[in-house]
Amino acid sequence: MATKLSVNINKIATLRNSRGGNVPDLLEFARDCERYGAQGITVHPRPDERHIRYQDVMDLKPLLKTEFNIEGNPKENKFVDLVLKVNPAQVTLVPDELGQLTSNHGWDTIANADYLKEMIAVFKSAGIRTSIFVDADITMVEGAKKTGTDRIELYTESYARDYVSNKEVAISPFVLAAKKAHELGLGINAGHDLSIENLMYFAICIPELLEVSIGHALISDALYFGIENTIQLYLRQLKVNQ
Repeated sequence: MATKLSVNINKIATLRNSRGGNVPDLLEFARDCERYGAQGITVHPRPDERHIRYQDVMDLKPLLKTEFNIEGNPKENKFVDLVLKVNPAQVTLVPDELGQLTSNHGWDTIANADYLKEMIAVFKSAGIRTSIFVDADITMVEGAKKTGTDRIELYTESYARDYVSNKEVAISPFVLAAKKAHELGLGINAGHDLSIENLMYFAICIPELLEVSIGHALISDALYFGIENTIQLYLRQLKVNQ
């Protein structure tokens, strides 16, 4: 089975919000991404609504035909209420702080074990698949298993950063973490700074990879290549796992 591509559309909302109005049209963009081959749409609403607004999430739900993935910190009550109301295919729990520019670390699944277990049970009882953001650390993966989550999302910033200088060293902890997750029966997603340059190697090295969520690099590439062509370029990188 090929790894699925979920397009994170936060950056489109950022562009829209910078000018006011509804240009670019976020909903139309999401539908176009699906039309051009994306197998999912990801959003990460934050409390200040500086990009994706809570209303956007509500508006997207009835329009999407592929998997809808909502990321966020469940410590925000408004986020939990939103996810339960929208009932997406997947919720990805991310340990962001209020006002954080972008996600920069995974959960400490040991220190937060009881909390994660409680929140995951809430979402799973509503029939929503759960995934939690973790670093490429075997101990954190083992802790994730104990929370009851369906999947983990490997936080790939360090891989992307080190890929240029030594891709074998960069991928090594992710291979080990993915192997452990697979042994434990956890599904494996990945995201953060994955790009057209480093995506294929990541997918080759982690054949169990179910889904990648990509926003910044993909949207940036679309400025040069157009969104239809860009999605096809990214899908081509993932065909190694077919």
